[in-house]
Amino acid sequence: MLVYLRLLKESLGFAMNALRNNKLRTLLSLLGVTIGIFSIIAVLAAVDSLDKKIKKDLSSLDKNTIYLMRFSFGPSEIPMWKKEQFPDVKYDEYEYLKSSMNNLDQMAYQFFVGRESLKFESGSVSDVNIVPVSHEFIEIQGLEFEKGRFYNESESNSGAPVIVLGYDITKSLFGESEPIGKNLRLYGQRFTVIGMLKKQGAGMFGDSNDTSAFIPVNFLRKLYGDNNDAMTPVILVKPEKGVDMDAFKAELAQKLRNYRGMKIDEIDNFFINVLSGFTDLLDGIISAMRGGGILISVFSFLVGGFGVANIMFVSVKERTNLIGIQKSLGAKNRFILFQFLFEAIILCVIGGAIGLLIVWLLSVLLTSVLDFEFVLSFWNILIGSGLSIIVGVISGILPAISASKLDPVEAIRTGM
Repeated sequence: MLVYLRLLKESLGFAMNALRNNKLRTLLSLLGVTIGIFSIIAVLAAVDSLDKKIKKDLSSLDKNTIYLMRFSFGPSEIPMWKKEQFPDVKYDEYEYLKSSMNNLDQMAYQFFVGRESLKFESGSVSDVNIVPVSHEFIEIQGLEFEKGRFYNESESNSGAPVIVLGYDITKSLFGESEPIGKNLRLYGQRFTVIGMLKKQGAGMFGDSNDTSAFIPVNFLRKLYGDNNDAMTPVILVKPEKGVDMDAFKAELAQKLRNYRGMKIDEIDNFFINVLSGFTDLLDGIISAMRGGGILISVFSFLVGGFGVANIMFVSVKERTNLIGIQKSLGAKNRFILFQFLFEAIILCVIGGAIGLLIVWLLSVLLTSVLDFEFVLSFWNILIGSGLSIIVGVISGILPAISASKLDPVEAIRTGM
């Protein structure tokens, strides 16, 4: 056992000396491996960061939350021309379903509307995400408050001119002054601020509660009516925990069909979009992004590996005379093999470490600049290190074998 340890130690020493004596060649070899490791780990870190951000943004919503509307979240077999004829969900349908559905936790009615500007005295904030929704929304999506509250059932049903502001909107309009009780203007109307949300951070889908404002949906219904093309209605449905989702969706569809007086042979003219299906779709997209990115990165990794193999063959050629002398003095084949194999592995490990360091520095920089948390996980570091060793072994094994099989007499004669 001690003999083998000494063999490994001496082989490692020879490999390190060879790398130190050929600095330029070592640097060029490191460059290829560094770029390869950087490409793969950067892709993995970026996709993992995106995945983590999406899951964080959706964590406040129950995955069984249903979006009942005329549009589908994903692809559908129904032709586009037919989907365009589907009617919007109505407020009276929301009231009917809320009062008749079994195993229902919460149900809310919401409009998807365009962005607007909020004005307070001489100041204003533009591009605000307006969320007209009924009071149950806070029970479906857990909003956290810095100050104030959400509007209650009475204010929601009457369409009271009250508003709840996101953190960034509040700071832009009021600075450090007290926002609760202040009046601002939206849609040409005066609203009273009753709540300010805690800071959430940037959202993956373009909208964040920080840049959103929540108002009672009935305010817009009174102002513009129910048949406004600029407003897309949706019914948010949150079933009770542990409910059979297939049975719940079937009951929901049947009750809405009955309310609309649809015939048995007619297809549903609405879509029951379950958030879990949307997250599964996102998971599929992220997996495809990860696979595509890795596939592209592998090519640059292969180039680095070929570069190391080429350098190792050159190194064997240059040191043929030395190999012959070592063998003539009693060096075993495995000593020569380990000597060159370690050289290739050390090259790749150092190159991989530099690549990982660059990814880490880049992740820290982008996190601070973009307000987006880039994550270099332990598993990605492990993958990068493992790949470096594997590439070192693969790139160095053939040159190492060819060096170990050299005839000592022929090696000395060739090197002279």
